[in-house]
Amino acid sequence: MSKLPEIQQFIFKKEKKVRPTAEANGLKVYIETYGCQMNVADSELIVAILSDEGYTTTDDYKQADIVFMNTCSIRDNAEQRVRNRLHVFKHMKKSNPDLLIGILGCMAERLKEQLLEEEKLVDLVVGPDAYRNLPMLIAKAETGQKAVNVLLSREETATICALIALCPLHEAENEAEHRTLL
Repeated sequence: MSKLPEIQQFIFKKEKKVRPTAEANGLKVYIETYGCQMNVADSELIVAILSDEGYTTTDDYKQADIVFMNTCSIRDNAEQRVRNRLHVFKHMKKSNPDLLIGILGCMAERLKEQLLEEEKLVDLVVGPDAYRNLPMLIAKAETGQKAVNVLLSREETATICALIALCPLHEAENEAEHRTLL
Protein backbone atom coordinates (compact mmCIF):
# COMPACT_ATOMS: atom_id res chain seq x y z
CA MET A 1 0.00 0.00 0.00
CA SER A 2 2.79 2.45 0.73
CA LYS A 3 4.09 2.05 -2.85
CA LEU A 4 0.95 3.55 -4.45
CA PRO A 5 1.61 7.18 -3.45
CA GLU A 6 5.19 6.88 -4.73
CA ILE A 7 3.94 5.58 -8.08
CA GLN A 8 1.32 8.31 -8.36
CA GLN A 9 3.90 10.93 -7.49
CA PHE A 10 6.27 9.58 -10.15
CA ILE A 11 3.54 9.64 -12.79
CA PHE A 12 2.62 13.20 -11.83
CA LYS A 13 6.23 14.36 -12.05
CA LYS A 14 6.73 12.58 -15.37
CA GLU A 15 3.74 14.39 -16.90
CA LYS A 16 5.09 17.75 -15.78
CA LYS A 17 8.64 17.22 -16.98
CA VAL A 18 9.95 19.38 -19.80
CA ARG A 19 12.11 17.57 -22.31
CA PRO A 20 15.81 18.06 -21.58
CA THR A 21 16.47 19.73 -24.96
CA ALA A 22 14.00 22.52 -24.27
CA GLU A 23 14.78 25.55 -22.20
CA ALA A 24 11.74 26.39 -20.11
CA ASN A 25 10.08 29.62 -21.22
CA GLY A 26 7.99 29.93 -18.07
CA LEU A 27 4.64 29.60 -19.82
CA LYS A 28 2.15 27.02 -18.55
CA VAL A 29 -0.37 25.29 -20.79
CA TYR A 30 -3.64 23.71 -19.71
CA ILE A 31 -5.43 21.35 -22.12
CA GLU A 32 -8.95 19.98 -21.83
CA THR A 33 -9.69 17.13 -24.20
CA TYR A 34 -13.16 16.24 -25.45
CA GLY A 35 -14.16 13.40 -27.72
CA CYS A 36 -12.51 10.27 -28.98
CA GLN A 37 -9.21 8.50 -28.32
CA MET A 38 -7.74 10.32 -31.32
CA ASN A 39 -8.23 13.60 -29.48
CA VAL A 40 -6.44 12.16 -26.45
CA ALA A 41 -3.54 11.17 -28.73
CA ASP A 42 -3.61 14.63 -30.34
CA SER A 43 -3.44 16.27 -26.90
CA GLU A 44 -0.37 14.17 -26.11
CA LEU A 45 1.17 15.27 -29.42
CA ILE A 46 0.41 18.90 -28.59
CA VAL A 47 2.10 18.55 -25.19
CA ALA A 48 5.17 17.03 -26.88
CA ILE A 49 5.35 19.83 -29.47
CA LEU A 50 5.01 22.54 -26.85
CA SER A 51 7.43 20.83 -24.47
CA ASP A 52 10.04 20.96 -27.22
CA GLU A 53 9.55 24.74 -27.21
CA GLY A 54 9.93 25.08 -23.43
CA TYR A 55 6.28 25.13 -22.35
CA THR A 56 5.19 23.19 -19.29
CA THR A 57 1.76 21.77 -18.56
CA THR A 58 -0.47 22.34 -15.58
CA ASP A 59 -3.52 20.48 -14.30
CA ASP A 60 -4.95 23.72 -12.90
CA TYR A 61 -6.45 26.02 -15.51
CA LYS A 62 -6.25 28.91 -13.04
CA GLN A 63 -2.44 28.65 -13.14
CA ALA A 64 -2.24 28.53 -16.94
CA ASP A 65 -0.94 31.18 -19.31
CA ILE A 66 -2.54 29.35 -22.24
CA VAL A 67 -5.74 27.32 -22.16
CA PHE A 68 -6.50 24.92 -25.01
CA MET A 69 -9.67 22.98 -25.58
CA ASN A 70 -9.12 20.02 -27.89
CA THR A 71 -12.58 19.41 -29.25
CA CYS A 72 -14.91 17.09 -31.05
CA SER A 73 -18.10 18.30 -32.67
CA ILE A 74 -19.76 14.97 -33.33
CA ARG A 75 -22.41 15.49 -30.68
CA ASP A 76 -24.23 18.68 -29.78
CA ASN A 77 -23.92 17.90 -26.05
CA ALA A 78 -20.10 17.91 -26.22
CA GLU A 79 -20.16 21.10 -28.25
CA GLN A 80 -22.35 22.82 -25.64
CA ARG A 81 -20.03 21.72 -22.83
CA VAL A 82 -17.08 23.19 -24.72
CA ARG A 83 -18.94 26.46 -25.28
CA ASN A 84 -19.79 26.67 -21.56
CA ARG A 85 -16.14 26.15 -20.64
CA LEU A 86 -15.05 28.78 -23.17
CA HIS A 87 -17.29 31.28 -21.40
CA VAL A 88 -15.63 30.39 -18.07
CA PHE A 89 -12.20 30.98 -19.61
CA LYS A 90 -13.34 34.22 -21.27
CA HIS A 91 -14.47 35.45 -17.85
CA MET A 92 -11.00 34.62 -16.46
CA LYS A 93 -9.46 36.69 -19.23
CA LYS A 94 -11.10 39.81 -17.81
CA SER A 95 -8.87 39.59 -14.74
CA ASN A 96 -5.90 38.19 -16.72
CA PRO A 97 -5.82 39.87 -20.15
CA ASP A 98 -2.60 38.05 -21.09
CA LEU A 99 -4.34 34.68 -20.88
CA LEU A 100 -4.54 33.04 -24.30
CA ILE A 101 -7.52 30.82 -25.10
CA GLY A 102 -7.40 28.42 -28.00
CA ILE A 103 -9.73 25.90 -29.52
CA LEU A 104 -8.25 22.90 -31.30
CA GLY A 105 -9.63 20.02 -33.34
CA CYS A 106 -12.69 19.47 -35.48
CA MET A 107 -14.92 21.97 -33.67
CA ALA A 108 -12.28 24.59 -34.38
CA GLU A 109 -12.45 23.80 -38.09
CA ARG A 110 -16.22 23.91 -38.20
CA LEU A 111 -16.93 27.00 -36.06
CA LYS A 112 -13.81 29.14 -36.51
CA GLU A 113 -15.52 32.39 -37.59
CA GLN A 114 -18.26 32.08 -35.03
CA LEU A 115 -15.89 31.46 -32.10
CA LEU A 116 -13.21 33.91 -33.19
CA GLU A 117 -15.04 36.84 -34.74
CA GLU A 118 -18.69 36.73 -33.71
CA GLU A 119 -18.54 35.47 -30.12
CA LYS A 120 -14.90 36.49 -29.53
CA LEU A 121 -14.34 33.53 -27.22
CA VAL A 122 -10.86 32.51 -28.40
CA ASP A 123 -7.49 33.88 -29.50
CA LEU A 124 -6.35 30.80 -31.41
CA VAL A 125 -8.23 28.43 -33.71
CA VAL A 126 -6.19 25.43 -34.77
CA GLY A 127 -7.25 22.41 -36.81
CA PRO A 128 -5.74 18.94 -36.39
CA ASP A 129 -3.31 19.37 -39.28
CA ALA A 130 -1.75 22.51 -37.79
CA TYR A 131 -0.59 21.33 -34.38
CA ARG A 132 3.07 21.54 -35.44
CA ASN A 133 2.50 25.26 -36.05
CA LEU A 134 1.24 25.91 -32.51
CA PRO A 135 4.39 27.67 -31.25
CA MET A 136 4.23 30.13 -34.17
CA LEU A 137 0.48 30.63 -33.72
CA ILE A 138 0.93 31.25 -29.99
CA ALA A 139 3.58 33.87 -30.74
CA LYS A 140 1.18 35.56 -33.16
CA ALA A 141 -1.65 35.53 -30.60
CA GLU A 142 0.68 36.99 -27.94
CA THR A 143 0.97 40.13 -30.10
CA GLY A 144 -2.81 40.55 -30.04
CA GLN A 145 -3.45 39.11 -33.48
CA LYS A 146 -5.96 36.36 -34.05
CA ALA A 147 -4.11 33.15 -34.89
CA VAL A 148 -5.92 30.72 -37.19
CA ASN A 149 -4.83 27.63 -39.10
CA VAL A 150 -7.48 25.07 -39.98
CA LEU A 151 -6.13 24.14 -43.41
CA LEU A 152 -5.68 20.53 -44.38
CA SER A 153 -2.04 19.64 -44.85
CA ARG A 154 -0.67 17.18 -47.40
CA GLU A 155 2.37 16.72 -45.17
CA GLU A 156 0.22 15.70 -42.18
CA THR A 157 -1.87 13.41 -44.39
CA ALA A 158 1.31 11.78 -45.69
CA THR A 159 2.52 11.28 -42.10
CA ILE A 160 -0.78 9.64 -41.18
CA CYS A 161 -0.54 7.40 -44.24
CA ALA A 162 2.99 6.39 -43.29
CA LEU A 163 1.87 5.52 -39.76
CA ILE A 164 -1.07 3.50 -41.10
CA ALA A 165 1.29 1.61 -43.39
CA LEU A 166 3.39 0.61 -40.37
CA CYS A 167 0.47 -1.24 -38.82
CA PRO A 168 0.58 -4.84 -40.19
CA LEU A 169 -2.72 -5.92 -38.63
CA HIS A 170 -5.07 -4.48 -41.21
CA GLU A 171 -3.04 -4.23 -44.40
CA ALA A 172 -6.02 -4.38 -46.77
CA GLU A 173 -7.88 -1.75 -44.77
CA ASN A 174 -4.73 0.38 -44.62
CA GLU A 175 -4.34 0.31 -48.38
CA ALA A 176 -7.96 1.34 -48.89
CA GLU A 177 -7.68 4.13 -46.30
CA HIS A 178 -4.38 5.27 -47.79
CA ARG A 179 -6.01 5.67 -51.21
CA THR A 180 -8.94 7.53 -49.63
CA LEU A 181 -6.69 9.99 -47.78
CA LEU A 182 -4.68 10.87 -50.87
